Amino acid sequence: NGTRCILSSSSEFPEGFFTPQERKDGGIVIYFIIILYMFLAVSIVCDDYFLPSLEIISECLGLSQDVAGATFMAAGSSAPELVTAFLGAFVTKGDIGVSTILGSAIYNLLGISAACGLFSSVVSRLSCWPLFRDCLAYTISAAAVLAMISDSRIYWYESASLLLIYGCYILVLCFDIKINQYLMKKFSPCCTCFTKAMEESAEQQPLIGWRDESGPLIRQQSRTDSGIFQDELDYSQLSTSLHGLDEISEDHPNVFTMPEADMKRILWVLSLPIITLLYLTIPDCRRQFWRNWFMVTFLISAAWISAITYVLVWMVTIAGETLGIPESVMGLTLLAAGTSVPDTVASVLVARKGNGDMAMSNIVGSNVFDMLCLGIPWFIKTAFINTSGPIEVNSSGLTYTAISLICSVGFIFLAVHLNGWKIDKKLGTICLVLYLVFTVLSILYELGIIGNNPTRVCGN
Repeated sequence: NGTRCILSSSSEFPEGFFTPQERKDGGIVIYFIIILYMFLAVSIVCDDYFLPSLEIISECLGLSQDVAGATFMAAGSSAPELVTAFLGAFVTKGDIGVSTILGSAIYNLLGISAACGLFSSVVSRLSCWPLFRDCLAYTISAAAVLAMISDSRIYWYESASLLLIYGCYILVLCFDIKINQYLMKKFSPCCTCFTKAMEESAEQQPLIGWRDESGPLIRQQSRTDSGIFQDELDYSQLSTSLHGLDEISEDHPNVFTMPEADMKRILWVLSLPIITLLYLTIPDCRRQFWRNWFMVTFLISAAWISAITYVLVWMVTIAGETLGIPESVMGLTLLAAGTSVPDTVASVLVARKGNGDMAMSNIVGSNVFDMLCLGIPWFIKTAFINTSGPIEVNSSGLTYTAISLICSVGFIFLAVHLNGWKIDKKLGTICLVLYLVFTVLSILYELGIIGNNPTRVCGN
């Protein structure tokens, strides 16, 4: 009698192009091929279009690495979560938005941090203020969401408070440098080790920025905490170029240029269809002709990321059902990882270039944006569409979710501090172990082995 009934994940997607028996007879291989191809596609979108547009946006607005990662990068790579939240609020009328966003939060924090550390050959230094700022904002927003759904009802003023919290977060980011300088000056005795580490990092890693010979600096302020930007050198605001913006005077090589390495040639040939499709639909802002179209590039690439992620999660869901993986396990592992593919790819790419602050701010900042993803559709529905009453959501398992989220934020901050404020393979290993521990405990809780929360798929 105490068993909770949950909807099958596949009920949120169209039916597959094979019957269950055909999938078991070998059709599942086609699904895995599509899954791998979607991984390849999202990496191409991020590498060739999304991140270059982000660089130019950051440069034009004078954003530092961490602010760019916490705002535009987080918004673009979290586009799939925003689409999912709108689907859950207006189309499926289920809790898919809440379960997807809260369920993937631990993966976003620990899983992506592990990937950044393990797959990056460059040791990236971190600043203490950006990570503290983003972790605090995420803790507040997560606590607000959990408080809202504790009574299983969402009112218009509750969803409006989520938008207000995110607005305050953006306001803090607007005055990030001044706040950072004030706090460093105020609490310099306890932040000495962090400041020293940043100064050493600035001395060891030369700037490789794009120098603008044609005009003055957009903003004449420098990051004193990390030494990333230097006024007197007239460098662009985003110092470390990922995609050759330091050679913007020369046109970027065409995407149809075949690589020289054999393995890259094979991948290039296999990805030629998606390369062609993206080339025809997205302006390449790395090229001089399309440079001023960077916002169009950003928006279209974010839309492509959403579409690719939708197909990816759809295929993963059907493949998991075919292999007999329990729904609760799927939601906490495969689906959580699937919806966070853009965040993972984008964070690993920038971490491999030494932009640690941008990678970590994207990891935590995307979770803060995910909370906004819940607030927007909830507010639109309660304030303008269904004004007669609140939205009903399923809040079972809330206590464990709250403890997991708060602990994961605390663990990631503590792990970075104990690791000397740098991203390396040691931090990656620690985050991987913590992620596995949290995932195993979550699965045991969802299966009813620990706690008192047994579940079954509706109809079974």
